[in-house]
Parts: sequence; C-alpha cells; structure tokens
Amino acid sequence: MAQFKTLDDLGDIAGKVALVRVDLNLPMKDGRATDLTRVKAVAPTILELSDKGAKVLLLAHFGRPKGMRHSTLSTSFVQDDVEDVLGKEVMFISEVGGPVVEQSIGILRNGDIGLLDNVRFWPGEEANDSEFAGAMAEHADLYVNDAFSAAHRAHASTEGLAHLLPAYAGRAMEAELKALDAALGSPETPVAAVVGGAKVSTKLAVLENLVHKVQHLIIGGGMANTFLAARGVNVGKSLCEHDLTDTANAIMDAADQAGCTVHLPYDVVVAKEFAANPPSKRVCNVHEVGADEMILDIGPLAVEALADVLKTCRTLVWNGPLGAFETEPFDEATVALAKTAAALTQDGSLISVAGGGDTIAALAHAGVESEFTYVSTAGGAFLEWMEGKTLPGVAALKG
Repeated sequence: MAQFKTLDDLGDIAGKVALVRVDLNLPMKDGRATDLTRVKAVAPTILELSDKGAKVLLLAHFGRPKGMRHSTLSTSFVQDDVEDVLGKEVMFISEVGGPVVEQSIGILRNGDIGLLDNVRFWPGEEANDSEFAGAMAEHADLYVNDAFSAAHRAHASTEGLAHLLPAYAGRAMEAELKALDAALGSPETPVAAVVGGAKVSTKLAVLENLVHKVQHLIIGGGMANTFLAARGVNVGKSLCEHDLTDTANAIMDAADQAGCTVHLPYDVVVAKEFAANPPSKRVCNVHEVGADEMILDIGPLAVEALADVLKTCRTLVWNGPLGAFETEPFDEATVALAKTAAALTQDGSLISVAGGGDTIAALAHAGVESEFTYVSTAGGAFLEWMEGKTLPGVAALKG
C-alpha cells in the first residue's frame, strides 16, 4: 500500500493553523441532527489537533447547495451538535477563505476550533478550482483529510488542498484505509465477499472487480435471482433483471477463469405476496419456485453451507443483504450469516469489513455491527473502492 502521512508524522504544531476536511453532512429534523455518528467519527482527530495546540478549522459540506449560498444549508446548523460531541466551544466562521477567515484565526487561541461555512456554497469546490483551493490554503499551515466518505470526489477541499499544503490522513481516514487494505489490498486469503442488494445493474462494476480479488463470491438479494435465471432457473414473480442474464453468465465465466467460486442459493424462501409473515411463505429448492411465487430470502440449507464457507476464510468483505431483510421473516438468512461472521471475527479467525447503508442497517438489525472488524459508514466511496476505482481524495494524500 502506498504510504500516506498520519497525525503521528506531525511534529510540533502549536500555534499552526490546521485545515481539517470532515464529514458533517448530518441527517436533520427540526433543526437538530438525528444521528451524530459522523461527528463522533472525526472527534478524535479534531481533539488531538486541538490538544497539540493547533488552531483547528473544520471544512465540510452540508447538503447540495450547487455553488450558491443557501440559508438552510449553512454548517452553522450543526455547530451545536459538534460542540456537544467535542465538549468544546466552536466558533462559527461564515467564509472559507479571505479576510474573514484571517481575522478569525487572529481571534482563535492555540487549541481553539473554528467551523467554516458550507464549502459547497462556492462553485470552485465541486469544480476543484485551483484558485479557490489556493484561497482556502492561504492562511493554513497544514491540511488533514478525515472524510473518507467524500474521498471519491475530486473537489477542492478533498483533493485540491492536498497538493497545496502538507497533507495528512486523520484518525478516521487512517483506520478506514488500513481496514480496506486488509480487506482487498493485501488481505489474508482465502477472501470471501458477500454482495447483495436488489439489482445486478447497480453492482456490475463491483462484481466484475471482485471475481479477480476474492476466492468466494456469495451473491444474495434480488441480484441472486438474476444469476439463477441465467443458470436456467425459473424464478417466478421474483425481482429479476432478465435482460442482464448474459452479463451474469459472463461474470460467472470470468470467476471460473480467475479461480473464484460463485455461491448461489440452492434453497430459497418464497411467498406469493411481499408482506410480513405471509401465509403463503415456504422454503423450497430453487427449481421448485412456482410461477406465482417470488424469492424473498435464501434458505436455511444455503445459509448453513455459506457459514461453512466463511469458516474456511480469513477475510470477509460484505456489501448488501441476502434477502428482503426489512420485512420479517425475510431477514433470517442475513441475520444468521451476519452472526456467524461476527462470531468468527470475535474468535480471531476472520477479518470482517462491511460497508454501505443497507449493510449497516442489516448488521445493526442482527445486533452485530460492533462485532465486525470494521464497518464503513461511507456509501459512495465504499462502493467505488469495491469497484477497484482510485479515490481522488486518497490518492492525493499519497502524493
């Protein structure tokens, strides 16, 4: 893995101005954040820089203002939440560069924290404009990126600044990059990947990349139906992209050539209607799905076989549920396999890395999200990493 600098490489930064890119794009209701996970993730970096005597300026986006000031999208709305998590007063600064920022730095004492306004209020941010990046860098001494969730975007605050100031990965970014490297960069083999979700079309690039990286590819969710259909299975009324069966076959052929085993369910849970605990629910072999039935989860025998696969593996990457987990009882396979993965992780025999919104919800539902080695909260960036893409915000840190 190409090396990047971390906070361990900082040296004496007392009195220096640290420009810190964080993710404060919080879900809001009635003017307050409903989930502080993202603030808690970046708090260690902010507090470490503050404790070392730096003047810390937080740089973040909030919503999609499309390069214009928007009264309801100012980062001032999250100022109270940031103060609550940090246990420190935070000064709001209504600009990201220029004389207002210079004056504010003059007011801040060593160790104080300032929150700059929404960086996306300026069109230069998303255009990665070098002049805009220069204006932000002008009054700073160093740049810290702790927003992996925005690392797939080549914006001024995520990529441009890293070329203008000494650049470092924050603690959350460092943990994320180490976990991802352990999962697919230089993993302990054999590696298994669980890829679920409704549609193959949204995960094509992920599947095409993974067949060359993992030894076991476990396909679940509605995606599995498309692969089963490609194998000639009649999937009844199941969610299925019949126009992608040739693509599914091509992925399976590529897996064969790469020595990757694709695991599809051979027993499934079906019902005639998609509802909680429907009377028509039954477990059957994949070749026994009725024309009026839909596959809503993988069956208990398949789950048992997959648990046995995980027991032979050293590394697991998980993205997406195995069934329609939001509706009981179609959560059973996801919960059972997640519990197996968690137990193997706790035993020390498996490194487990998971990411993506549905995945986090599924692991939380199974009660095991804290028992995986690492759970990434970055949606788009995690997916692009699974697709094997270079993330501009990460590449810039490596110089």
